[in-house]
Amino acid sequence: MAEMNMIEAIRDAMDIKLGQDKDVVVFGEDVGYFGGVFRCTAGLQEKYGSNRVFDCPINESGIVGTGIGMAAYGLRPCVEVQFADYIYPAYDQIVSEAARLRYRSAGDFTAPITIRTPCGGGIFGGQTHSQSPEAIFTHVSGLKTIMPSNPYDAKGMLITAIEDDDPVLFLEPKRLYNGPFDGHHDRPAQSWAGHPMGEVPQGHYTVPIGKAAIRREGSDVTILTYGTMTFVAEAATSETGIDAEIIDLRSLLPLDIETIEASVKKTGRCLIVHEATLTSGFGAELAAQVQERCFYHLEVPIERVTGWDTPYPHAQEWDYFPGPKRVGKALKAMMEAV
Repeated sequence: MAEMNMIEAIRDAMDIKLGQDKDVVVFGEDVGYFGGVFRCTAGLQEKYGSNRVFDCPINESGIVGTGIGMAAYGLRPCVEVQFADYIYPAYDQIVSEAARLRYRSAGDFTAPITIRTPCGGGIFGGQTHSQSPEAIFTHVSGLKTIMPSNPYDAKGMLITAIEDDDPVLFLEPKRLYNGPFDGHHDRPAQSWAGHPMGEVPQGHYTVPIGKAAIRREGSDVTILTYGTMTFVAEAATSETGIDAEIIDLRSLLPLDIETIEASVKKTGRCLIVHEATLTSGFGAELAAQVQERCFYHLEVPIERVTGWDTPYPHAQEWDYFPGPKRVGKALKAMMEAV
């Protein structure tokens, strides 16, 4: 085992696949010589050369479109969109080309492309560097959408994504790059050093796509969450003393509905927590799925704690960010409702 933060774990995953498979290429804005704005690709161009790790113009549709062409040709591109906020120009390429290629060609062609992109707030990035657009991609058939919350999962799931024969959107909560974050912005930053999930196996290993992780077992309420909110949920649970079962979804599409259903039927309560806006957020799909499968086991209505229906503010970041106070308030209200 080695201690890694998420940046190091993501870099290690790409390093391993670049070394194992000559068809793997890595490219995006500033990922080559500079090593990425968050340093996730630092040193890879020097190690593997500028033909396999290289910089691109500031053109997200071009980056993804080129990657799709490479994938159809037989390569395995792992491309970076510098911030999730910049992914929208590439949306048509992702949806109309990458996600549809296997279907429209009756299996003659596939698009084994991995699209990495940092997402979420908590870094004072404002409206153009803090978005969580995962829900608009979970609507797309043929595309897998995942969001790891820790270095162990990040490395294992990125290796799995690169090896997958279909397109994978790999969302990276940038507030977790250097350490777990429980939502208490006024406290000293935490490090992955010494954290159990910061212990990462050396060499090749995989974490399956489509399987959730139970981060904390409990009997009072089920919390469905992912990304940074996993640690916010842990903080809220600890501070309220409520015996919550916390499920880190990790994979949004495909979704591990079996684990969710078993937990909600056990606890009888379901709280959904995510950082993205409320309306049409992924929590709405989760609520519908739970309602369909667990209606007769629910003791109180399903609740959601999310970002607000507004662009991500800069000056009021911590009013927008769903912190442990808001999550704890919802937990208490659910336990008091009979």
